[in-house]
Amino acid sequence: MRAVAVLRAGTWDGAAADTVLIDHDHRHRRRIRLTTLGGATLLLDLEQATHLRDGDALVLDDGSRMRVAARPEPVLDIHAHDPAALLRIAWHLGNRHLPVQLLPGRLRIRADHVIAEMVAGLGGHAEALEAPFDPEAGAYEGGGGHAHHHHDHDHDDHEH
Repeated sequence: MRAVAVLRAGTWDGAAADTVLIDHDHRHRRRIRLTTLGGATLLLDLEQATHLRDGDALVLDDGSRMRVAARPEPVLDIHAHDPAALLRIAWHLGNRHLPVQLLPGRLRIRADHVIAEMVAGLGGHAEALEAPFDPEAGAYEGGGGHAHHHHDHDHDDHEH
Protein backbone atom coordinates (compact mmCIF):
# COMPACT_ATOMS: atom_id res chain seq x y z
CA MET A 1 0.00 0.00 0.00
CA ARG A 2 1.18 3.49 -0.83
CA ALA A 3 -0.10 6.79 0.61
CA VAL A 4 0.14 9.45 -2.12
CA ALA A 5 -1.87 12.41 -0.76
CA VAL A 6 -3.13 14.01 2.46
CA LEU A 7 -6.62 15.25 3.25
CA ARG A 8 -6.61 17.77 6.09
CA ALA A 9 -8.62 17.14 9.24
CA GLY A 10 -12.08 18.63 8.89
CA THR A 11 -12.04 18.46 5.08
CA TRP A 12 -12.94 14.79 4.76
CA ASP A 13 -15.61 12.54 6.16
CA GLY A 14 -16.56 8.93 5.98
CA ALA A 15 -14.81 5.91 7.33
CA ALA A 16 -11.08 5.31 7.25
CA ALA A 17 -9.84 1.81 6.45
CA ASP A 18 -7.43 1.95 9.41
CA THR A 19 -5.35 4.32 11.54
CA VAL A 20 -1.65 5.14 11.79
CA LEU A 21 -0.50 6.30 15.23
CA ILE A 22 2.48 8.68 14.94
CA ASP A 23 4.28 10.83 17.52
CA HIS A 24 4.97 14.53 16.87
CA ASP A 25 8.60 14.04 15.77
CA HIS A 26 7.61 11.59 13.04
CA ARG A 27 4.63 13.49 11.59
CA HIS A 28 6.71 15.80 9.36
CA ARG A 29 7.68 13.54 6.49
CA ARG A 30 7.78 13.02 2.76
CA ARG A 31 8.59 9.34 2.74
CA ILE A 32 8.41 6.79 5.57
CA ARG A 33 7.19 3.24 6.15
CA LEU A 34 4.26 3.13 8.58
CA THR A 35 2.36 0.33 10.29
CA THR A 36 -1.36 0.74 10.92
CA LEU A 37 -3.10 -0.22 14.16
CA GLY A 38 -4.49 -3.20 12.25
CA GLY A 39 -0.95 -4.40 11.42
CA ALA A 40 -0.83 -3.43 7.73
CA THR A 41 2.29 -1.78 6.32
CA LEU A 42 2.12 1.23 4.06
CA LEU A 43 4.60 3.59 2.45
CA LEU A 44 4.00 7.31 2.84
CA ASP A 45 5.23 8.62 -0.52
CA LEU A 46 4.43 12.32 -0.95
CA GLU A 47 5.86 14.82 -3.44
CA GLN A 48 7.13 17.05 -0.61
CA ALA A 49 7.60 16.84 3.14
CA THR A 50 4.31 17.51 4.90
CA HIS A 51 3.39 17.98 8.53
CA LEU A 52 0.67 15.46 9.32
CA ARG A 53 -1.82 16.52 11.98
CA ASP A 54 -4.12 14.51 14.19
CA GLY A 55 -7.29 13.79 12.19
CA ASP A 56 -5.73 14.07 8.73
CA ALA A 57 -6.32 11.26 6.26
CA LEU A 58 -3.70 9.59 4.09
CA VAL A 59 -5.10 8.76 0.66
CA LEU A 60 -3.79 5.46 -0.66
CA ASP A 61 -3.16 4.75 -4.31
CA ASP A 62 -6.30 2.54 -4.36
CA GLY A 63 -8.42 5.49 -3.12
CA SER A 64 -8.91 4.23 0.44
CA ARG A 65 -8.01 6.39 3.45
CA MET A 66 -5.96 5.90 6.59
CA ARG A 67 -6.61 8.22 9.54
CA VAL A 68 -3.60 9.91 11.17
CA ALA A 69 -3.72 9.91 14.98
CA ALA A 70 -1.25 11.66 17.28
CA ARG A 71 0.52 9.11 19.50
CA PRO A 72 0.37 9.94 23.24
CA GLU A 73 3.71 11.13 24.61
CA PRO A 74 4.98 12.83 27.80
CA VAL A 75 3.56 16.36 27.91
CA LEU A 76 2.77 19.15 30.35
CA ASP A 77 -0.66 20.75 30.44
CA ILE A 78 -0.22 24.30 31.71
CA HIS A 79 -2.99 26.06 33.63
CA ALA A 80 -3.11 29.46 35.32
CA HIS A 81 -5.51 31.11 37.77
CA ASP A 82 -6.37 33.93 35.36
CA PRO A 83 -6.12 34.65 31.61
CA ALA A 84 -3.39 37.30 32.09
CA ALA A 85 -1.09 34.79 33.81
CA LEU A 86 -1.69 32.20 31.07
CA LEU A 87 -0.96 34.83 28.43
CA ARG A 88 2.29 35.79 30.19
CA ILE A 89 3.30 32.10 30.32
CA ALA A 90 2.46 31.73 26.61
CA TRP A 91 4.72 34.71 25.83
CA HIS A 92 7.63 33.10 27.71
CA LEU A 93 7.09 29.77 25.90
CA GLY A 94 7.06 31.58 22.55
CA ASN A 95 10.18 33.52 23.51
CA ARG A 96 11.90 30.13 23.84
CA HIS A 97 10.52 28.97 20.46
CA LEU A 98 8.85 25.95 22.08
CA PRO A 99 6.15 24.11 20.14
CA VAL A 100 2.85 24.77 21.93
CA GLN A 101 -0.57 23.21 21.52
CA LEU A 102 -3.44 25.59 22.31
CA LEU A 103 -6.31 23.94 24.17
CA PRO A 104 -9.39 25.44 25.86
CA GLY A 105 -8.11 27.22 28.99
CA ARG A 106 -4.65 25.65 28.88
CA LEU A 107 -1.45 25.17 26.92
CA ARG A 108 0.31 21.86 26.16
CA ILE A 109 4.05 21.44 25.66
CA ARG A 110 6.47 18.54 25.69
CA ALA A 111 7.45 17.45 29.19
CA ASP A 112 10.38 19.52 30.46
CA HIS A 113 11.13 19.92 34.18
CA VAL A 114 12.99 23.22 33.66
CA ILE A 115 10.00 24.75 31.88
CA ALA A 116 7.65 23.35 34.57
CA GLU A 117 9.69 25.26 37.18
CA MET A 118 9.52 28.44 35.07
CA VAL A 119 5.74 28.04 34.76
CA ALA A 120 5.40 27.70 38.55
CA GLY A 121 7.51 30.81 39.00
CA LEU A 122 5.14 32.68 36.69
CA GLY A 123 2.09 31.66 38.74
CA GLY A 124 1.00 28.69 36.66
CA HIS A 125 0.73 24.97 37.21
CA ALA A 126 2.18 22.28 34.91
CA GLU A 127 0.43 18.90 35.03
CA ALA A 128 2.50 15.99 33.69
CA LEU A 129 0.62 13.42 31.63
CA GLU A 130 0.77 11.16 28.57
CA ALA A 131 -1.36 12.65 25.79
CA PRO A 132 -1.30 13.34 22.04
CA PHE A 133 0.84 16.38 21.18
CA ASP A 134 -0.28 18.36 18.14
CA PRO A 135 1.22 21.87 18.44
CA GLU A 136 0.30 24.91 16.40
CA ALA A 137 1.90 25.14 12.99
CA GLY A 138 4.50 27.89 12.80
CA ALA A 139 3.52 31.25 11.36
CA TYR A 140 5.94 30.68 8.48
CA GLU A 141 4.73 27.19 7.62
CA GLY A 142 3.12 27.06 4.23
CA GLY A 143 1.70 24.02 2.51
CA GLY A 144 2.46 21.91 5.54
CA GLY A 145 6.23 22.32 5.22
CA HIS A 146 8.56 23.69 7.85
CA ALA A 147 10.11 26.99 6.82
CA HIS A 148 11.13 28.63 10.09
CA HIS A 149 14.38 30.51 9.62
CA HIS A 150 16.60 30.33 12.68
CA HIS A 151 18.80 33.20 13.73
CA ASP A 152 21.56 33.46 16.30
CA HIS A 153 20.65 35.27 19.48
CA ASP A 154 20.45 34.89 23.22
CA HIS A 155 16.85 34.08 24.20
CA ASP A 156 17.25 35.60 27.66
CA ASP A 157 18.40 38.94 26.32
CA HIS A 158 15.90 40.12 23.70
CA GLU A 159 12.32 40.78 22.78
CA HIS A 160 10.43 39.46 19.74
